[in-house]
Amino acid sequence: MKKIEAVIRHFKLEEVKDALTQVGVQGMTVSEVRGFGRQKGHKEQYRGAEYTVDFMPKVKMEVVVDDDAARNVIDTILRTARTGQIGDGKIFVTDLSEAIRIRTGETGQESI
Repeated sequence: MKKIEAVIRHFKLEEVKDALTQVGVQGMTVSEVRGFGRQKGHKEQYRGAEYTVDFMPKVKMEVVVDDDAARNVIDTILRTARTGQIGDGKIFVTDLSEAIRIRTGETGQESI
């Protein structure tokens, strides 16, 4: 199993969610996060005073899939989340050694 975490722009969330549903992803966790990378934030003005916004608001999606489905899920996120601008986000893929459904006690592939 693989855990795929994608940090993407807010306005791409629905499009990515719909695309992942179409390729068979049955569940995901979404969190509102803030951070920065190469984008490095931006400057804004409030009542005449300029200030820097260092941490940009983003959305983090977490999906757990079978090893066979991982490449398709990654490609789907890449295709739908990309705008071509700095700040599109990142995808992190990790091996998942165990998953357990609390309600039934099912483990492994059956739990996802």
